[in-house]
Amino acid sequence: DRRYILPVIVLAAIAAATQILLWLVRPSESPPAFVGPPRSNYTLSDFTLDALDEQGRLSFTVTAPTLARRNDDGSLWIDTPQFVLAGSDGADWEGRSDAAWVTKDGAQMLLSGTVEMHRDAFGNMRAARIETRDATAWPKDKKIETAAPATIIQPGSILRGTGMKADLNTHRLELLADVHATFAPKNSR
Repeated sequence: DRRYILPVIVLAAIAAATQILLWLVRPSESPPAFVGPPRSNYTLSDFTLDALDEQGRLSFTVTAPTLARRNDDGSLWIDTPQFVLAGSDGADWEGRSDAAWVTKDGAQMLLSGTVEMHRDAFGNMRAARIETRDATAWPKDKKIETAAPATIIQPGSILRGTGMKADLNTHRLELLADVHATFAPKNSR
């Protein structure tokens, strides 16, 4: 029947025009973005880093074989660092750890693995050595903390406990729990 041919042709033309409009207006599909591991902005080998606080004073120094700066948050990943945390009055703490992570602003250091630190005798302060694992340091505030077992060794005494807080401003070392002490006998001269 001829009277159905014209409406079918008109409907087919409208359908074709709608499809063409849909192709033109619809945004193209972009391929999914590749999301891989975070990449470094840069890496350093055999370096020494001196970090300063807001007043321009030395906060800490790190020497290590490798450093990688992360692009996404600006933090630093350091392998087997040797570090110096600037103490008040020049009573600096030198140490080492298996690895370290430092925030972009240098306010916090996570020292992972075995952590060993020592301070030489200074003024009326005795030399001290700290042995622990997985410590957190706040170099700008001059504080250190760990929840792991810790040992504090000073001439004439060895203190062992679980958890430790250290305030380098006041030169105070505090073991938090399960504390055991060994003291060398005093000379009887």
